[in-house]
Amino acid sequence: MEAAGAEVGQRVRITPYRNGPYLVRGPFTLVDQDGEEIEVGRRVVALCRCGRSQIRPFCDGTHKLVGFEAGSGPE
Repeated sequence: MEAAGAEVGQRVRITPYRNGPYLVRGPFTLVDQDGEEIEVGRRVVALCRCGRSQIRPFCDGTHKLVGFEAGSGPE
């Protein structure tokens, strides 16, 4: 399923940054656990991995303050 307004053939790319967020690029739709769409308004977002962001599900940089550590690939 492609997001509204997506060009045919475009793919979503998710990059886990070492000790940081997931960066999501491309045509995507973000929904909450109830299936309600979360308005994003951009084609690139950083999603929180540390669980401490004040603007979850988006990253606010808190991972740096709390010393969050995680690799950027399979471990």
